[in-house]
Amino acid sequence: MPTILRIGAFRFYFYRHEPNEPPHIHVDRGEATIKIWLDSLEVAKSRGFRAPEIGDFVKLVEEHR
Repeated sequence: MPTILRIGAFRFYFYRHEPNEPPHIHVDRGEATIKIWLDSLEVAKSRGFRAPEIGDFVKLVEEHR
């Protein structure tokens, strides 16, 4: 799973082979994780992050996609 961006403790990455899913990015910090669809910037799944952090991740993904 190639890491494409690191910001502080956050790692932005993707898996090379995830068939049948739209393009997306994963973001992890420790045990917390989120998956964001790249086209719509919608959160596919999130575990362990607070709501304000989620909005920040969506903005970062939009800026760097």
